[in-house]
Amino acid sequence: MGTNMREPVDVRRQRILAAVQERGVARVRDLAAELQVSGVTIRRDIEELAQEGKLRRGHGVVSSPLSAQEAQQAAEGGVRDGDTVAVVVPERHSYLNEALHKARTVFDAAGVRVALHIAPPGPDAERPQVERALAEGACGVLLAPRWRSPDAEEADYAWLAALEVPAALMERRPPRGSALHALDSVCSDHWYGAQLAVEHLVRLGHRRLVFATRDDSPTARTLRAALSEIAEAHPLVEKWAWTLSSSRAGTDREPSDVADLTEVLREVEATGAVLHGDVEALMLVQQLAENGVRVPESCSVVAYDDVVAGLGTPPLTAVSPPKGAVGRLAAQLLLRRIEDAGKADAQPVQRVELLPRLIVRGSTRAIA
Repeated sequence: MGTNMREPVDVRRQRILAAVQERGVARVRDLAAELQVSGVTIRRDIEELAQEGKLRRGHGVVSSPLSAQEAQQAAEGGVRDGDTVAVVVPERHSYLNEALHKARTVFDAAGVRVALHIAPPGPDAERPQVERALAEGACGVLLAPRWRSPDAEEADYAWLAALEVPAALMERRPPRGSALHALDSVCSDHWYGAQLAVEHLVRLGHRRLVFATRDDSPTARTLRAALSEIAEAHPLVEKWAWTLSSSRAGTDREPSDVADLTEVLREVEATGAVLHGDVEALMLVQQLAENGVRVPESCSVVAYDDVVAGLGTPPLTAVSPPKGAVGRLAAQLLLRRIEDAGKADAQPVQRVELLPRLIVRGSTRAIA
């Protein structure tokens, strides 16, 4: 006697909702494969869930569910298929590539077109790009300003706060009390990332450390302050030093300002180093090898960014900020802000902070 082993419809649909909630955005064909159902069945399920306001449909994808109230609000106004949002990022900023990809996935799922604007080097580079995007009809702006210096950052506060369309910041966190304090933002918790790096080296027995960071962005400045604060307060860190890791993108630094890292390591008698970013860390490993210093046998190295750290020889242990999640959540916040524009019951402003993780590879080891 045969037995009907098909999964109940309500159970299957709950699994769909759980999968989309976990990922933010999921491809329809992937869901069908995972649930082992036909394309017709999965599309019927998604259609029903979308009509109930539990999912949002896009072209071949479904995105994180909205509440029934939010779905009704979206139907009455807000984001419409074919609307354009402007995404403004600095030139040659590979760190943001993953964030951009995930943000675009969210916008595509909502039927929103992305207009990417690249801000060239130099002060006040983002404002012309934003003004151009608004003149072309953008209904919202997602930004990751370069902000090479605190003065450059503060100079942008007034005009960004006065934008007439919704905006959200990605990997930027204006200070409390600033004109941009009440702007939606999603940022990695780089203080926590710095702590991960220091604690990893200390647990391996390293007591003398060198930190090298850039000074060309809010992330770089946050890292320098965090690493210094953590090392100074740590009872097991005997000695530490900071130096500039690169002058390539700085505003007022000369190549001579960048110390010879191998010399700094010798002066501190350091056995561990944390470098921002990956390229600087990879170059340090090469410099050390040229001077007969082996990694990790004589010196453990932790990179910060994890864009290309895993491609080194050896592959570098790295702090990996949640770049994709930052882009995805920033895009979601912007879409909700556009949907809520002008409404009395708009969602409160959100300042989201996401924790990085440490990926241990071959460039760190315990002291023998």
